[in-house]
Amino acid sequence: MAVALNIILILLELWAARMVASRGWKNLIFYTQLSNALTALSSLALVGASAFGQSSGVTALRYTSVCMMVMTAVVTAAILVPMGGDPKMLLWGGNGLYHHVLCPALTTVSYLFFENHAGAGMIWLPMTVTLVYGLIMLWLNWKRIVDGPYPFFRVHHQSPAATVIWMAALVGMVGLISWAISLC
Repeated sequence: MAVALNIILILLELWAARMVASRGWKNLIFYTQLSNALTALSSLALVGASAFGQSSGVTALRYTSVCMMVMTAVVTAAILVPMGGDPKMLLWGGNGLYHHVLCPALTTVSYLFFENHAGAGMIWLPMTVTLVYGLIMLWLNWKRIVDGPYPFFRVHHQSPAATVIWMAALVGMVGLISWAISLC
């Protein structure tokens, strides 16, 4: 079942990637795009490895991508939409439907119910990836190379304390997500 779900996931990810392809390299500034790309890669690895059994490397990659995808869905629904984001665009239409709802849900179901699970000792992995991404985005915002792409990275529009609180909250959130997923 995991192979079938991950083949569907790869197809959905490819379809959604077509919708944002016009942005080109700018896609790399979005956690959403990075988490979805990692999910496509991890799903491809799982499908490719299915004949030989799921290795610990594939399991760690799948775990990290699932945690990041849940983080993507939670931040979109619980932070970006309440901050004024358009729910139709972010959740129910265009690439948002795929990147923020369908693919996070499908990858989570596949991982939780049909795949090998990473141990609780892997909680640090999604947290580290998220922290590195956040620090890079803060630096790019501070240097005015990019603006955002999320409100909590806009260091010139908020106090240093707000930036620290946002970063701590986001890393803490992905830590809780990672912990919860590791318990399942």
